[in-house]
Amino acid sequence: MVLKGKLTEDEKKNTIGNLSSFTSLEEGVKGCGLVVEAATENIDLKCKIFRDLDSFCDSATILATNTSSISITKIAAQTKRPDKVIGMHFMNPVPVMKLVEVIRGYATSDEVTKIVFELSRKLEKIPVEVNDYPGFVANRILMPMINEAIYSLYEGVAGVEEIDTVMRLGMAHPMGPLQLADFIGLDVCLSIMRVLHDGFGNPKYAPCPLLVNMVMSGNLGVKSRSGFYEYKEGSKDLVVSAKFRK
Repeated sequence: MVLKGKLTEDEKKNTIGNLSSFTSLEEGVKGCGLVVEAATENIDLKCKIFRDLDSFCDSATILATNTSSISITKIAAQTKRPDKVIGMHFMNPVPVMKLVEVIRGYATSDEVTKIVFELSRKLEKIPVEVNDYPGFVANRILMPMINEAIYSLYEGVAGVEEIDTVMRLGMAHPMGPLQLADFIGLDVCLSIMRVLHDGFGNPKYAPCPLLVNMVMSGNLGVKSRSGFYEYKEGSKDLVVSAKFRK
């Protein structure tokens, strides 16, 4: 953002100055009124973190998760404070995107929901309340679209750049679904599709075999510098389309 002229060097320093890091979770959350977990989209890991948070945090502390698909109710069940557990799904990149998907679990209280809404607005975000079903709203709609784009490639309907161009020019999307999948991370896309498939038991949510194979082969998108596109090291600049095997 500094390089793009959207942030000054002083603003950068002040922002970084607000951050503190800890190697001990117990030490890091001591005295916090709100904790927002943002670990990778893995249910076992998140459940363990929430069991630890429940034991380390004050009884009044609100515990939020940035999960994009996993059940808030299931995460809350790991704690003795399910009324104080809520979803705060920030859109990526967080400094740019205004939306916060606020997800109430089965037991989340009205008071906690109100506090999270007020905090989101103080952060100059726009909170939207949704109910606790697999994928919530954002990813229940977005991920099947990405998965269908991958199926279109897998079945030979069109190439990578052609699919993305159709969606950019024809649907006015800021980037095509395959490039977006690279930015999200293909492993994350696969995890979310599996949550949808397991949660609804509907074959329409089955992840495309090409997506599964790409993740197994380590082609995860920008983070591995190779996905549907290839990327320069240390850059998100698009270079060329990747080659595929069915």
